[in-house]
Amino acid sequence: MQENAAPAVRADLETFFERIAPEDPARYAHNDEGPDDMPAHIRAALIGVNLSIPLLEGRLALGTWQGIYLFEHRRAPHRREIAAHLIGE
Repeated sequence: MQENAAPAVRADLETFFERIAPEDPARYAHNDEGPDDMPAHIRAALIGVNLSIPLLEGRLALGTWQGIYLFEHRRAPHRREIAAHLIGE
């Protein structure tokens, strides 16, 4: 979950991940699936894999400027699934 009003936020996050985990084959031993393989592992380890958001009156209780980002750290398209678990009365 991030600030979602200014498009520069997403662009800056992408730039940051590229800087801390660049796609440089000389930096990593693990590159089984290409030069983006190990950087994708590092980036995924930094952002977490789950998110809990309360629902209020059937809507996500996000702040005024908040949005949910789903990062794909690989260059090639991959099929992904999202699981939603709703808990309530």
